Amino acid sequence: MKTSDLIVKCLEREKVEYIFGLPGEENLEIMESLSNSKINFTIMRHEQGAAFAADLYGRIKQKPGVCLSTLGPGALNLATGVASANLDHSPLVAITGQAEFRQSHRELHQYVDIVSAFKPITKWNARIASGESAPEIVRKAFYIAKKEKQGATHIELPNDIAGEQANGQPLDIPDENNTNPVDSLITSAAKIINEAKYPIILAGNGLIRTNTCNALLSFAEATNIPVAKTFMSKGSIPSGHKLSLGTIGLQSKDYLLCEFDRADVVITIGYDLVEYAPTHWNAEKNKRIINIDTASAEFIDSHYAFEQQLIGDLAYILEKLGMIVKKRTAREQSKKLEQLKQTIYGGDNFSEKYPLKPQYILHVLRDALAKDDILISDVGAHKLWIARLFPTYVPNTVIISNGFASMGIALPGAIGAKLAAPEKRVVAVSGDGGFLMNMQELETAKRLALPFVNVIVNDNGYGAIEWSQQRSGKKTFGVKFGNPDFVKLAESFGAKGYRIERASEFEEILKNAIKNEELAVIDVPVDYSENMVLTKKLGPNICQVF
Repeated sequence: MKTSDLIVKCLEREKVEYIFGLPGEENLEIMESLSNSKINFTIMRHEQGAAFAADLYGRIKQKPGVCLSTLGPGALNLATGVASANLDHSPLVAITGQAEFRQSHRELHQYVDIVSAFKPITKWNARIASGESAPEIVRKAFYIAKKEKQGATHIELPNDIAGEQANGQPLDIPDENNTNPVDSLITSAAKIINEAKYPIILAGNGLIRTNTCNALLSFAEATNIPVAKTFMSKGSIPSGHKLSLGTIGLQSKDYLLCEFDRADVVITIGYDLVEYAPTHWNAEKNKRIINIDTASAEFIDSHYAFEQQLIGDLAYILEKLGMIVKKRTAREQSKKLEQLKQTIYGGDNFSEKYPLKPQYILHVLRDALAKDDILISDVGAHKLWIARLFPTYVPNTVIISNGFASMGIALPGAIGAKLAAPEKRVVAVSGDGGFLMNMQELETAKRLALPFVNVIVNDNGYGAIEWSQQRSGKKTFGVKFGNPDFVKLAESFGAKGYRIERASEFEEILKNAIKNEELAVIDVPVDYSENMVLTKKLGPNICQVF
């Protein structure tokens, strides 16, 4: 069989259902092989969208998503989404075509060294230089992508190698075996926690990836230790739970950091440094830190000098630890936190304001969605409001990119999410800047008949950058732009388009679009003056008020 046929058989053995990508002259062989496969090749309108769709598909399905491009410009277009998946620790396998391997010593049309270009943005990558190596390379790419900490891998397939005859068979997929810490290490960690006056848990994205949020909840309830969540671990403990302190991640001195100021022991569970740098929650380098994770830390940070490290299956570790950590008297902290949160984030008559206040937009979104529906946030000022304030009750239902944090992820991400979980209702939330970066994928969603809603939080500018300029005391510059008519734009793609003219319209329009299973775009004008109102309430003196 051809090498490309063998590769597709390997992909089938990996139980790949969808590949998101674009065709090109240098991937014609694998395209032909896919045409004879049960794998669904989903044509996207841009390679960046293909990578974002594969990323979100992988997060929801909890197995590697797959994206495909041709060589040169196609592969480099793919790079932003690949880097995003890798830094967010989302499992993804990227496959790129390439010019003839035997001519690679020459200057060739559209040729750049993609293996070298992708090396720093992936966990591992390789070129298939012979058909016989294909089964091993494909198996390794999927194994490493799924292995903790998860991330992106990359396979390059030169066109001449793809068409060659090859001998071989797909490799079997071995069971995963976790190595857990010895009991003495768990006992030592428990001793540190039991000696603490005020321990606190920092829950990270690893809990979502490994589907071990129930273990976190059981451990917290067994010990009465409160839990703070990163942006990417929203839902790891339900919002409103008596031990949930809320979500941490703002650069300003937030009320939740007052809890970390009090803490003498911080237990990080499945935490990645890219989620929220320890310089913010351990500025004085005075916390005793216990690192519980699936993979040993490969970094050195003086603010994260952990005293004990427990590596292995998170559920196993938390169960064992919960048996020997003493249960503390429950602290009446949640009411005070809620009161302070309302003081900082709350306001009067938000439902009557136009343009809409970000707090009200979040209220309407939460009311319109069931607890297990999926909300995908693009990157922008709205992301910071969603991350801190949007109540989340079920893991992996509020997807926020906070590692690479690339704009443009929400719309193609919604395509991947809806294909991964067709039974769930999906809402993407974009800024006007991020939406236009990949708005061409509306055609993809329409072609695939995927019903979801894309809410555009519209301020005619790059709101998050303007907020940063204002906080830094700099003049507002280079952040304002014009926009098309989003209603007509949506309709030109065959989607429904709505513009909110009064605050009272938003709730009805959103709920009807979800109920009617439409592909819809809702243009929501926003008043981001609330950003600086929030900034003035936050800061170094907030803990004195608290």
